[in-house]
Amino acid sequence: MHSFLKHLCSWYLVERRSTMALPALLTRLLPLRRLFVLGIGFFTLCFLMTSLGGQFSARRLGDSPFTIRTEVMGGPESRGVLRKMSDLLELMVKRMDALARLENVSELHRAGGDLHFPADRMPPGAGLMERIQAIAQNVSDIAVKVDQILRHSLLLHSKVSEGRRDQCEAPSDPKFPDCSGKVEWMRARWTSDPCYAFFGVDGTECSFLIYLSEVEWFCPPLPWRNQTAAQRAPKPLPKVQAVFRSNLSHLLDLMGSGKESLIFMKKRTKRLTAQWALAAQRLAQKLGATRRDQKQILVHIGFLTEESGDVFSPRVLKGGPLGEMVQWADILAALYVLGHGLRVTVSLKELQSNLGVPPGRGSCPLTMPLPFDLIYTDYHGLQQMKQHMGLSFKKYRCRIRVIDTFGTEPAYNHEEYATLHGYRTNWGYWNLNPKQFMTMFREGEVPGHPEQIHGNPWHCVLREPAAP
Repeated sequence: MHSFLKHLCSWYLVERRSTMALPALLTRLLPLRRLFVLGIGFFTLCFLMTSLGGQFSARRLGDSPFTIRTEVMGGPESRGVLRKMSDLLELMVKRMDALARLENVSELHRAGGDLHFPADRMPPGAGLMERIQAIAQNVSDIAVKVDQILRHSLLLHSKVSEGRRDQCEAPSDPKFPDCSGKVEWMRARWTSDPCYAFFGVDGTECSFLIYLSEVEWFCPPLPWRNQTAAQRAPKPLPKVQAVFRSNLSHLLDLMGSGKESLIFMKKRTKRLTAQWALAAQRLAQKLGATRRDQKQILVHIGFLTEESGDVFSPRVLKGGPLGEMVQWADILAALYVLGHGLRVTVSLKELQSNLGVPPGRGSCPLTMPLPFDLIYTDYHGLQQMKQHMGLSFKKYRCRIRVIDTFGTEPAYNHEEYATLHGYRTNWGYWNLNPKQFMTMFREGEVPGHPEQIHGNPWHCVLREPAAP
């Protein structure tokens, strides 16, 4: 804007020096006076809005919610630009004053020597001069006020930052014995996973403590933080009564497509629809008017994900094993017939989306409370959840049901016992409750395995999935 106005004034002075074209030039410039004044005001307003509009907020749009800003950006630059604008306008006043004198002389010559202007017509440059002088004075006043505000804001921010910095030290609280150790770990490794930056960690002590107290739970809440949002737990969804279903068309849509294994499972489910309806009818008669709450259940078929290799789908039509797919088809049908809400995933990306996994390498907890009452998966899915759920895996592990075809002996499942006796295997060492393992055997058929799979159309076995 500085360059534009400077060139405009220079051009105007050169043109005005030409006395031959002076009357025509004045006639051409008269309609542009108001537009010229409005342009000056508009550019001044735009500058103030863009340069100063976001300087006094403690946090900008792109900043992390855990980042404490200790400076006000652009203060000296803003004051300097305002001073330049004021000087420029003063220069314009001087030049326009010269233009006004030239214009007055021209008007006198054109009036044939008349030395008096009409009462309703002032010299053409007078109004423009007054407006430019007013704008220059306003800009000068604004510069002084902005300077005062920025100085006060910087002083206030420095005091607040010093007070908070004193409070950003790892507390010695016996209720949180791991806090100081976790802070030390964060200092050394907070850049090891992008998920920490996603939650607002920026390398400062305050961001470490905020993360460890509000995202994880190793440190006590900071007293100067607003705890309203952190303590406000999401309202539980209203309970909906589960109703038996006999039409499995929607279930076939939930299963998806694109894999030979899924096509096989859908064909089996569709073929046995009548038997599932009969099993549901018999169980409804047995339960009578017993109220059953509908559960939200995630079914993640881990062995069908590309990340696990999915060696089954390409071999479905080539004589490959079908037992796992028969088992999963019956599980899905049983849960759906019982009237529960289902979400079926067969890829890691779908699993992450449904669980609320933050971007990164899986070191951080989920971004939201788990929206499912139960999760049915296999050992491949169990391993995937452990890798991507962070601390949330331990928090929600009681909601997991593992489809374990032939079962796992407790000696291999118990973490301490398996470690002590060398029983650690790829499918064991999960330290789950034995009732969380679902096998294909009915109760009493296998000694030591009272677990029962949910749904077997041959035996009409349907049982409510137990809540955590």
